[in-house]
This record gives sequence, structure tokens and C-alpha cells, in this order.
Amino acid sequence: MIGPIPLIRPALLVACSALLTSPLTLCAQSSAALPTLPSAIPFDVTVVPPVSLDSLQHDFDVLSWETFSAMNWPVLPNGQPDTSQQIGQNGDNATVWETWKESAAVFLPGGVKPQPWGTADEGPIPEACQAMLEPGMRVFTRVGKTPGVLTENVQPFDTGPLIDQNGRYARFEILLNESMFDTIVNQKLYNKAAQASIDSVVFDCGDTTTQQVGAIMVKASWKILNETEITSGRFHKVKALIYTAPMDNPKIDEKCEIQTVGLVGLHIVHKTKEAPQWVWTTFEHVDNCPSVDELDAKAAYSFFNPADTMSPHNEPPPRPWDPNATEPPSRRPQVVRQAPIDAPTAALNATYQTALRAINPQSVWQYYELVSTQWPTAPATDCDVATSAPANMSGTPAPQFLANTTLETYIQGRTPNVSSSCIECHLNATTTNATFSDFTYLLERAQ
Repeated sequence: MIGPIPLIRPALLVACSALLTSPLTLCAQSSAALPTLPSAIPFDVTVVPPVSLDSLQHDFDVLSWETFSAMNWPVLPNGQPDTSQQIGQNGDNATVWETWKESAAVFLPGGVKPQPWGTADEGPIPEACQAMLEPGMRVFTRVGKTPGVLTENVQPFDTGPLIDQNGRYARFEILLNESMFDTIVNQKLYNKAAQASIDSVVFDCGDTTTQQVGAIMVKASWKILNETEITSGRFHKVKALIYTAPMDNPKIDEKCEIQTVGLVGLHIVHKTKEAPQWVWTTFEHVDNCPSVDELDAKAAYSFFNPADTMSPHNEPPPRPWDPNATEPPSRRPQVVRQAPIDAPTAALNATYQTALRAINPQSVWQYYELVSTQWPTAPATDCDVATSAPANMSGTPAPQFLANTTLETYIQGRTPNVSSSCIECHLNATTTNATFSDFTYLLERAQ
């Protein structure tokens, strides 16, 4: 295993020159001018010697980019990657991860068993949307990365909705891969009563030796595109039903509308043998917002207005919040990246974006960038983190803080217990009976 942070350099340097019993993959430095864009999701991190904390960050960032490539690969009707073409070869493409199970189709009313894997199922379709639904159309119902953003009754942080510079509310979804779905179904974790009899939740780890892909969660954020954005060729986009549920306080009307939405944020959370505390990857669209130290880098952004020099940064809009509204400029948050992307990650982004352009100069995927990858420097020795690492279940994550400006907009920064840290936050996740849920809040949705 990778080993604890105080011993990370000597322990791994010895491992690099000795015979390993761990499945940790070591390989020689590649001299290729451009990185490989794989169609298969990597099983685990590949560590390149000589090893240091910085080199390991690079290796996990490479894992993130390779995972991004494979998950966004053109997809066949059966959900497998279409290896007859390359990512972005035709500009934009339906992706592998978009065939996975939406969490609303897993945690159903009454705790009933979800439909089998491979069933086209977006979960319960609101009655207001049923007549408008077309085959294969996505349905977006969330205005926060957790269901109750308007009431904040299920959020781990006091946050608020994200509104773009067109005045429209962003939408969100959470999807699971087959490995994670199978564990939930096999252990009946979709049912609150069944959870009451379970004292341990352990999702599968990806393993290079067994060539098993571990559990993966995806959290995606989308913005409603205007006509200029639709034709810009800069967004991965889908046609979707946008649903707003009715509320009495504040008064919000029920509404269902068909819109073209563009991907603006993507969390990829992947459990592996070398990172049982999961690998926490986050990507964003390059046009989302500027870094706090480069406010005038571009003329226009999706979530920041360079001409507005008076409004505070990263402040949620005042209530009331109405997702049906087109909000005026005064109610559009000025989003900035509080912690700029590190230089080595930015350099890696440039190489992968160049590789994407080499496939197709019009590839939409060149307009996405890795913010960073959070990983445990002191990983648990087993996939059962609660049992194998009870004294340090977080695994001392690096970097300490990580935030996606579309998913943790209002909790960015570097303040412990206040700012966003994926692993530290999700360490608090439990089942409905307060059992540690292996770093996912999804199990709390069981009925």
C-alpha cells in the first residue's frame, strides 16, 4: 500500500527497488509526446518511480484524466465503450457514465427494489413531465447536489442554489456504476428497514490484479444553455426535461420544460485498493469562472461577470429561491475559484487537452479541466476502512481541501471544518441507522 504521509518517501523508495507484495503498479516514465486517452476505466492508480508526494499527486491526477477519458468515451447501446471511435472524434458524444443508474432510480419511494442494471430508468417521472418525455431523455429534478437545497433539510453544509450569468438555475444529478449498484441491491441498502439489520457497509475496491473496476459515484452539474452556447461547440450537451417541484413556502409553481443543458462540473469518486478512502476527482468547464487572482482573465464566464466589480464573491443569492425564475443580474452570484489550480495540474491539463485536440480540433472535451484529485496519503490496508483504519479513517487526504465551483460553490477555501474537503466531509456519512456508509450520503435516502 502507499503508506502514511510521514513515511511516504522512504517507504515507497524502498518499495520501488524491492519486490512488491502489493498490487501497486509501477512503471517506467513514458517518453510519449502526448498522453494516452483510454477507453477502459483504470482499475487503480499507476505509480511512477521515483516516488514523492508531488509525484504521487501527479499519478493520481493522471488516473483522474484517464478515468475522465474512459467515462466520457462514445457509448454503445449496451453501455460499453464504442472502441470503433475515439473520444470527441465527432465533436460531442453520448458517454458511458450517462448510461449508469441515476440515484433517483435506485432509492425509490417505499424502499422498493430498483429495476435491474441496464434498464433505461430515470426513476419516478413527475406527472407534469410524463407527456413531454421522449425515449432516452434525461430528467433533471435537483437544484442542488443533494435533494433538499431549497429547504436545506438534508445538506451537510448550509449552502444555496447556483445561478448562471443568464439568470438560470443550475441542475444536478448523481449516478452510480454497476459495481456500486450491485452492492446496494445485493445488500438491500435501498431499503430503510433492511439497513436496520446491517452493521457494516463496504463497497468494492478497484484492483489491478483481479482487473475489477471498483465502486464509482458521479456527481454532475449542468447549466441551461442559450442559443449561442448551444452552437458554440464548447459544451458536452444533452436534451433534458427540467422539473421544478411545487412548494408553498416560498410559493413555487410546478413546472416541466425541455431544455438543452451543458455539462459544467463533474465529480468522479472511485474506490480502489490503493485508495480505500476513495479517489476524489473533480473536473470543471474552463468557462465556469476565474480564479480569485485572475478575475479579468476572460471577457465572459458562465458564473461570473467581470464587469461587476462591486458584488461580493461566492455569496449565495438571497431568498426566496425560485428555480423557475430568470434571475436579474443583482441576484446572480459572482463565483470565483478560491484556490487556483496548482501549476503541475494545470500543465497536465494542457497535455490532455492537446491530446483531445489531436483527435479532433472541435472536440468539446478540450474545454474541460481537472481541478485536482484528493487521495489518502495513509490509505487503509483493506477495503473495509472502518475495520482496518479505525484510528485514521480519513487517511490524511492530499490535498487537504478540494472544491468544485459548481458543486461546493459557497464552501470553498482553506479553513478546517468549514471549507470543502471531500474525504473529511463524507467521513460523516451514515446509513439511516447511523452506521458508517463508506463515504456516501446516498444511503440516507433509503425509504
